Amino acid sequence: MRYFKFIFFCLLLNTFSYASVTSNDKDALIALYNATDGAHWNTSWDLNTAVESWYGVKLENNRVVEISLRFNNLNGVLPQEIGNLTSLKTLNLGFNKLKGKLPVSLQNLKALTTLALFMNQFEGTIPEEFGALKNLEILKLYSNKLEGDLPNALMGLTNLKELLLGSNYLTGHISTEIYALSKLQKLSLVDNKMDGEIPVEIVQLSNLEELLLSSNQFEGDLPIGLTRLTKLNTVMVSDNNLNHEYITISGKNPPSLNYFDLANPTAIMDIEKE
Repeated sequence: MRYFKFIFFCLLLNTFSYASVTSNDKDALIALYNATDGAHWNTSWDLNTAVESWYGVKLENNRVVEISLRFNNLNGVLPQEIGNLTSLKTLNLGFNKLKGKLPVSLQNLKALTTLALFMNQFEGTIPEEFGALKNLEILKLYSNKLEGDLPNALMGLTNLKELLLGSNYLTGHISTEIYALSKLQKLSLVDNKMDGEIPVEIVQLSNLEELLLSSNQFEGDLPIGLTRLTKLNTVMVSDNNLNHEYITISGKNPPSLNYFDLANPTAIMDIEKE
C-alpha cells in the first residue's frame, strides 16, 4: 500500500512540474506560432513538449514573461492573441518578416518593459493605444513601413529610455511635450518624413545620450541648450531643412556642435558662441 502511495505521489509531482503555464498563455503562443509560419522558423517549437522548453520563451510563476525570437524567420502577421500574454515583460521579434498592422491588443501588456519589433515589414500607424504601456522602457520599431504622425500618447510613457523609430515613413512634428520623457537616453527618428521645428523642450531631456534626427524635413535652428546636456554624446541632424548645416562631433560630453553658415559656406561657427 505504501508503495502505491509513493507511486501516486511521484505521478502527481510530475504532473504539476509540467503544468507550468496557463492555458491562455499557451493558446497565445500557439496563435503566434500559427500566424507566423512556425513550422519554418529557423528554430521551431515542438508543440507537444513543455512550454518551458520552447526556444526564446521564459516563464515566471506559470506565466510567460519573455519572448525573444530575433533572426528566426517569422513570416506573417502578429496575431491579436498576443495581447493575452498579460505578464509579458519583453517581446523581441526583431529581424524577421512580420507584416500587417501592429495589433492594438498590445495595449493589454501592461507589464511590458521592452517592445522590439524592428527590422520587419509592419505598416499602418503606431497605435495611439500604446500610450497605455506605462512600464515601457524600450520601444524599437525602426526599419518598418510605419506611417502617420507620432502619437502624442507616447509622450505619456515616462519610463522610456529608448525610443527608436527610424527608417519608416512617419510624418508630422515632434511634440512639445517631449520634455515629459525625462528618462530618455536615446531618441532616433532618422530617415522619416517628419517636419516642423525641433522643439526647444527637447533640451529638458537631461539624460539624453543620443539624438538622431537626420534625413527628415525639420526646419529652423537646433536648440542651443543641447550643448548643456552633459550626457549627450551624439547628435545627427544632417539632411534636413534647418537654417544651418550642422557638423556633429560625437563621443564628447557635452557634444561640440558646429555648423556651416549657408550664406557663407567658408565660415564654420560654434553655436555656443552665438
